[in-house]
Formats: sequence, structure tokens, C-alpha cells
Amino acid sequence: MIILITGASMGIGRATANHLTQLGHRVYGTSRQAFGEQVAFQTLVMDVTSEESVRQAVDTVVAQEGKLDVLINNAGLGIVAALEEVPEEMARQIFDTNVWGVLRTCRAVLPTMRAQGHGLIINVSSIAGMMGLPCRGIYSASKAAVEMITETLSIETRAFGVRVCSVLPGDVKTNINQNRLVALSGEESPYRALVARMNAQVNAEVSAAAEPLYIAKAIEKILKTPTPRIHYVAGPPFQKLAIWLKGRLPSRLFERILFIYYGIK
Repeated sequence: MIILITGASMGIGRATANHLTQLGHRVYGTSRQAFGEQVAFQTLVMDVTSEESVRQAVDTVVAQEGKLDVLINNAGLGIVAALEEVPEEMARQIFDTNVWGVLRTCRAVLPTMRAQGHGLIINVSSIAGMMGLPCRGIYSASKAAVEMITETLSIETRAFGVRVCSVLPGDVKTNINQNRLVALSGEESPYRALVARMNAQVNAEVSAAAEPLYIAKAIEKILKTPTPRIHYVAGPPFQKLAIWLKGRLPSRLFERILFIYYGIK
């Protein structure tokens, strides 16, 4: 298969690009900046926040390969901030990457996939997109948007032979801690202690999480599935349990569980 993966310079994207290349697929991995070292897969410079950059990268793959079988939308940014205090520009940056970035790449590949009569789009979302998490509301909202985009696109493109699904990882040990946007509250802010504690907790959970290869293997299974499900949850058992509980418990009771887990009174 000819596969295009966004955000392949590190983390989930890098692990997936390496894994799928080892399986014999022809993989193109993208990054906003040129890769600084030799890798096993083909590399492209592509900024998902630029429509021109996205189209140039997609056109390059199609010109070289004559087709494009799979798009894996993995590029994304994290953020920790209180909703009341998050700078508007920072929130826009998250949505421009996590939401509009997905739309730009989908729009760029769909004409080719329609013309060839087949294609698969896999959007890497997050378990955080299934619930509003303290000090991660902008991130949760962006990933929830990806879930709705996935569901709608799956319906709209079915007649063209294009399949669309999402993967919702839980915590993954990646470099997201170094790249995450953080809006620490000022000394007079009522959210100062909460934001600082949530930032430290998120960093600790990511540092202790499983390696990203488990997501790469989940994506491998999707590629081998003739009729993929719309959503695939991939994460630690207790995070999968959280989604199950949210769908079955009264909303205030589930919220209370989050209060307890995050130590919020």
C-alpha cells in the first residue's frame, strides 16, 4: 500500500511509519521541518496548517506513486490551560492543527481516492475527545471535533469506496510533553494551583505510559480489516473503562469520578 502519515517525525507517527515500512508498505512520513536523520521511510516536509503545503505534499506522493491508498492523520498538538484563561491565539493554534489540519489533508487526498475508487483515512484522535478533562478542555474539544468529522466523512465518502475511521489512543509515551502548549496561570489566578497540578500530572502520566508501538500495531490491524469500525479505542484498561462508564452512568456521577481521580474538591 501507498501510505501517507502526518506528524511522522516522532511519537505515534514515527513508530507507525517505521512499523508499516517494516511490513512492506511504501510509507511517506511528513513533518513541518526536514527530518534531521536518515529514516527507513520516505520523508516530506508538510505543514498541516498550510493548505498549499498540504497540497504540494499530496501531489508529490501521487505523482511519484500514481495512487494513494491510505492517509493517517496523526499530526497534532496538546495543551494545558484553564478555559477561562486560555489565550485565544493558543486555542486557535490547537484547532488549526488538530481540526483544520485534518480537514486540509482529507480534502487534498479525496479527489485521488475517489478517482481510483478506493482509499482509507485513519484519523488519530484521543480518548480525551470523549470527555471534558480539567485544564485540557481545548484539547478535548479539538479531538471531539475530529470524531464528528470522522463520522460525517465516513457517510459522505462511502459511495466512492473510501473508508474512514478513527483511532483513540490513551496515554502514549511520546515527546508531546516537550511540544505541549501550556498557559500557566498568574499568581493572582484562582486556577493557578489547579493548572500547575494538572500539567504535572499529565506530564507524569505520559512519561509512564506505554511506547507508541501499540498504536502502530492497532493501525496495522485496521489496514488488514476489509470493513473497519468507525472508532477504535486503544489505551490502558482503566482509560477504556472510563469511556464505557461515561456512556452508562448519569453525567453528574461520572463527573464526580473525574473529581476524585484528579483530586479536585
